[in-house]
Amino acid sequence: MDSRMVFVLLWMLLLSTSTGIKLDGNGYVDVVIAISSNVPQDNRLIDKIKEMVTEGSLYLYHALDEKVYFREATILVPPQWNGTNFTKARTESFGKVQRIIIDNANPSYGFEPYTKQYGECGAEGEYIHFTPEYLLNDTFIELYGSRGRIFVHEWAHLRWGVFDECNGEKPFYHSNGRIEATRCSKNIKVEFYEVTAGGSLQQCSIDPQTLLPTEGCKIFLNRNEITNSSIMFLPGLDAVTTFCHENEHNYEAPNMQNKKCGKATWTVIFEDSVDKDALRSLKPLQSPPPPPSFKVVQRKQRVVCLILDVSGSMEGSRILQLQQAATHFLRHIIEDQARVGIVTFSTLASTLSPLTTIDSDTTRENLIKLLPKVAGGSTNMCLGLSQGLQILREDNGDALGDEIVFLTDGQATDNITGCVQSAVQSGAIIHTLAFSDRAACELTEMTTSNQLMDAFASLTLSTGDYTNEPVQLESVGARTSDWFNGTVSVDQTVGNKTSFVIIYEINFPSVYIQSPSVSVYTQTNMSHDVSQKTVTLNIPGTTEHGDWKYSIQTTILQALTLTVTSQATQADVPPIIVKTHMNQQFSDGTKPMIVFAEVSQSYRPVINAEVWATLESETGSVHTLRLLDNGAGADAFQGDGIYSRYFIKMVNGRTSLKVRVKNQDGQTRFAVLYIHGCVINVQLNHPKPFVFVEPLDVGNFTRTATGESFEVTLSGTAPPNFPPNRITDLSAEIQEDTVLLNWTAPGEDLDQGTENALTIMIINKILISNKIFVELLLCYPFYVLVLLAVVCFFEQWFSLFFYNDHVSSYCFM
Repeated sequence: MDSRMVFVLLWMLLLSTSTGIKLDGNGYVDVVIAISSNVPQDNRLIDKIKEMVTEGSLYLYHALDEKVYFREATILVPPQWNGTNFTKARTESFGKVQRIIIDNANPSYGFEPYTKQYGECGAEGEYIHFTPEYLLNDTFIELYGSRGRIFVHEWAHLRWGVFDECNGEKPFYHSNGRIEATRCSKNIKVEFYEVTAGGSLQQCSIDPQTLLPTEGCKIFLNRNEITNSSIMFLPGLDAVTTFCHENEHNYEAPNMQNKKCGKATWTVIFEDSVDKDALRSLKPLQSPPPPPSFKVVQRKQRVVCLILDVSGSMEGSRILQLQQAATHFLRHIIEDQARVGIVTFSTLASTLSPLTTIDSDTTRENLIKLLPKVAGGSTNMCLGLSQGLQILREDNGDALGDEIVFLTDGQATDNITGCVQSAVQSGAIIHTLAFSDRAACELTEMTTSNQLMDAFASLTLSTGDYTNEPVQLESVGARTSDWFNGTVSVDQTVGNKTSFVIIYEINFPSVYIQSPSVSVYTQTNMSHDVSQKTVTLNIPGTTEHGDWKYSIQTTILQALTLTVTSQATQADVPPIIVKTHMNQQFSDGTKPMIVFAEVSQSYRPVINAEVWATLESETGSVHTLRLLDNGAGADAFQGDGIYSRYFIKMVNGRTSLKVRVKNQDGQTRFAVLYIHGCVINVQLNHPKPFVFVEPLDVGNFTRTATGESFEVTLSGTAPPNFPPNRITDLSAEIQEDTVLLNWTAPGEDLDQGTENALTIMIINKILISNKIFVELLLCYPFYVLVLLAVVCFFEQWFSLFFYNDHVSSYCFM
């Protein structure tokens, strides 16, 4: 079978076994609510979750013209919870994308529910985060409204990519000479006053710079409002039962929905979500829906079968890379007490090891000795899949929730279509790792990208407790005939089970690794596997924190790679982690692709880091992008620890993704920035906790992360051109007789190109008062800027300084 068709089928196999929310008829199914391992057992949480989803189902049904509801939901409880009524988890896991999680509080939100959104308007969110305290403490209902209503509010973020219509940071704005409260719709009647020390109300003070009420001004509303919208503003109001429609949408309000979408939430849900739900064409239900059905599942011991291709096309460098990467997985990645089996396939399939419990380093090494060393024969993938499933059924009679790591070069001699369905129906989680077409025709015995090692290193299944999971600190390579040098920073959050793995292509190099205290490790301190061309340094106990320097010398031209992994030092201090992915797994080039990387420690965003993404296609083209957390271009929010960038250099075929992160000259910080939600409780803007940016005191750090590869099929021969991004952060500030305008400039193609903050300074005499000018600018920025440009062209009343050559191409609305 053609290798391209095989890869497509394998992708289908992978996607069909992944967890994802689906609309089946009028009912949402495969809704997963996952409870983190950090949460102590409290069976009341299960009941509260069921109550919330059941109430939310009926609320959603009425909110969207009686078209949809929640039909089925699965609650995943932690492995350590005790109970006899928990069934075995299928593909559900805490680490899967697009899910609802129950975990300890995010410092940026406290107990307030929120949805993590990376992308643009209409893009699905990453997850909804509820805390145990929010679900168990009924006093939060007074502040936010009923849990079912809040669940639907957050569901709209997650499923349809809409945004809040409130704004705690900008609660007021100018409109037609009036001061208005930020809300949708304007039909909601509000008043605003300052509360004196004695508790009485008085008129709000006005800030002379912004011409808006000062920070002490509070918005008051009637909880018994008669207006029925909007759910993205205040779902807790009893009368609110629907989303804001186009005919009532408040386009002027400075909220995130207008900034990101510029249209009503109803329009986004019904018109921009056609590829997900097609709600406009969906017929309403004839009667109210039944309550949702629930399953409570649990994932206990991890069970994995390695299914390895040893056919003739794997001969040479490929079988060696297979050994190196699988060894790394068995020695450093798979956790203790997991069960692992090994199967190979070519013309026939063979079992190299039945399911074996990882209970010691000796067991790990015994499994490594069984890895295949020779290749030959045809590529019968179906035999390999069948044998692997048989191994997985040995422990309890089924493969439900177990994992398959399927490694192949894709050059099949059988038709795998027939066995795909069987593998899907088994309920196993399938990880597909494939050598590219490039590897088949390349004369070089080994590349320096370390892709297979990185892929195996990413095969973790999180429970929410990252203290027990391996963290990849570094993965780098070079082709040289001299020195290969660099630095790996071991920060305070990691240091246990630290290993340095060096792989060489031809001859054994000289290796020197220097600790922060200047102790030098050489080959005498390391293990050398000649057959696998691998040198390993395992640091006993807790690794010394600080900068470790490596120097590898070779006298012949050859490829060298270094991989460094570690784990958390303390059980109560989670490590800094990096997660990366693309916004699309398949692209035809019509929509821009976005690279995302989230850097955090226990939900605390890590800001000011230096983040680089490397995208390598199977044809050999490599593109490197600096990812940014500036709130412009592809980046949704500034300072949230999510670094983003558009990827426009698309080429046909599969492309791999890898991200490297490091501390930037000591500038990296933990951001704990309070993000205001929509609450009721009479006062709209409730008191904020202290807002601060906490110094990152864990020391220098480095991280690498590997995302899933993605497939591009362009309709033409060249990648498409995209226009510049909208400018969404235009601001104005009066400085005596100067009005300072600031915004972040996009690139010439989306966010690609020169990146710097542009400034226009309007100096000298202004014929109208500063106050009127700023009010006009804030209300009608585009028209004011055009007017200024015309005035400056014909008259010399103003001096304008533009710090970019492409001002005319930017959109200010």
